[in-house]
Amino acid sequence: MSDLRNGIICVLGATGYVGGRLVPQLLDKGWKVRAVGRSLAKLHNRPYSFHANCELVEADLFDLESLKAALAGCSAVYYLVHSMQPGSNDFAGKDRLAAENTVRAAEEAGIDRIIYLGGMIPDDPHISHHLKSRAEVGEILSGSNVPCTILKAAVILGSGSASFEILRYLVDRLPVMVTPRWVRTESQPISIRDVLFYLSGCLEHPETAGESYDIGGPFIETYEKLFRIYQEEAGLRKRLIFPVPFISPKLSSHWLGLVSPVPVSLAVPLVMGLRNRVVCKDYRIREIMPCELTDCRTAIRLALDKIQQEVVDTRWSDAGTIETPEWAMCGDAGYSGGTVYNSAYRVKLQGDSRQLWERITSIGGNEGWYCCDSLWSLRGWMDKLVGGVGLRRGRRHPVELNVGDALDFWRVLDVKTGERLLLLAEMKLPGEAMLEFSLENTLAGDTELTMTARFLPRGLGGILYWWSVYPLHSIVFKGMARSLAEKSGCRIMEGPELMEGPAPRCRIPSWKGKQID
Repeated sequence: MSDLRNGIICVLGATGYVGGRLVPQLLDKGWKVRAVGRSLAKLHNRPYSFHANCELVEADLFDLESLKAALAGCSAVYYLVHSMQPGSNDFAGKDRLAAENTVRAAEEAGIDRIIYLGGMIPDDPHISHHLKSRAEVGEILSGSNVPCTILKAAVILGSGSASFEILRYLVDRLPVMVTPRWVRTESQPISIRDVLFYLSGCLEHPETAGESYDIGGPFIETYEKLFRIYQEEAGLRKRLIFPVPFISPKLSSHWLGLVSPVPVSLAVPLVMGLRNRVVCKDYRIREIMPCELTDCRTAIRLALDKIQQEVVDTRWSDAGTIETPEWAMCGDAGYSGGTVYNSAYRVKLQGDSRQLWERITSIGGNEGWYCCDSLWSLRGWMDKLVGGVGLRRGRRHPVELNVGDALDFWRVLDVKTGERLLLLAEMKLPGEAMLEFSLENTLAGDTELTMTARFLPRGLGGILYWWSVYPLHSIVFKGMARSLAEKSGCRIMEGPELMEGPAPRCRIPSWKGKQID
């Protein structure tokens, strides 16, 4: 095995929850890192993108050739990806294909090590499909000619993790909890900081090559105990918890989807995994890489501090692919196979355009939408009721927005400072929708703000949906324009008014750095 220090460390899934935190840690330790993701735009918006020892590469694990190019010249590969995303069908099949492609590319590139973060597998023949898939990926990666290190974790506690968000919302919002029996299932949670410690440490310990290790925190806890710890650390009144035997996992998933920011499509596999007892079967990793492990109380306290300080580095909701609608990229209704409806309002403002831009990029989350917040909340609840993401995802940072960030029930498609913010709707809709804010400076020194809603309906239901909400656009957009002007200290010179004729064509960047009109 060659000296890994002489090569490049490739991180597959560099924009994900764990990968987004591992890359800067590896860079701090002096490693040369190739951060790989499916969106170059998302990679460029990460804080580590400007580091001298960091290389950004766009690749798709389902595209073998792009994966081979991404792994060329690397000495080790971190595999931190999985397809269990909201709306993903057959995530197990996708994970299988991605792992097989990684093995082929790694063997061809002459990779010395693969390091995989998987799930802890219980001694139970009736494990969830999610855990089965994670185990299968481990088998595929370890079955190649490249030595593979597998780290298996149960619940990961950290600000922005899916497990912590479920815990937080359940305890925050429900003073009385009627829970399924899994609330008393035992697990061995681990802090995200300890996960990163073990992941990065594997590079410095060649004896871990070809081995599989369970990683967990210092204590085994029930989920009920985690609820109690969170309640105490958050300073909440005592929660009443009543486990009952007749609540099915599917019903639990829908309940979680309603009260937490995690959508039902993601809650289902997570809840199915909660039924199984997942604790470490061996502690060999602690002898190889000794450290003072973080207990659950400290991990929860640290996560709450990050949230209160609004400095959450990565979140579960920011992972995944940015699916740009074809109709938006081509900008042509005939090509896309349907009529694109537009509603655009323009207002001319006088004042500091930088302040105006800051207010625009602060939209959503705790700040709200500057007008008719009750309507936005109602729309979020309606979305939750049909299994959508709802508004509770909020935003990662109170003022910063990066490409790929989740913003309530939108996804950031493009951000050009002082010019435009483009959002793609991820709520349940009978069609596809986008919302754009654009700023343009006039020769007279004023600033024109244009707010545009675009919608490609799907069938008659989509058309009826558009015309049912169309009258609300006048109320919402005009109210937003006036509120933005007031909060930014700008004076309205003209408008806000509905633009006549077709709205400006939406310009969307391809994820290869080109601009498509």
